[in-house]
Amino acid sequence: MMKIPAIALACTAALTLAGCLSPYEERQAGGALIGGGLGFLTAKAFDANSNWVVVSTLAGAAAGTLVARNTADNTCAYATGDGRYRSGPC
Repeated sequence: MMKIPAIALACTAALTLAGCLSPYEERQAGGALIGGGLGFLTAKAFDANSNWVVVSTLAGAAAGTLVARNTADNTCAYATGDGRYRSGPC
């Protein structure tokens, strides 16, 4: 029974936070969410113990916020589909 209020609180907090973010911060939050999700799924796919799942999720979230955008010259990295990336304007 306690799961429902916790989920409702998490959703409310996420929606409240989303209303206060700039477009740049939204991209960072989205990258963190995707990176963290991929880190979590990868750790679970390899049957990692709980500590490694946490580390993998946090590392994925950190990488997701930093990869694919260079704000100094406003370039982004795009996947080419064959495992390589190309740079171009955002």
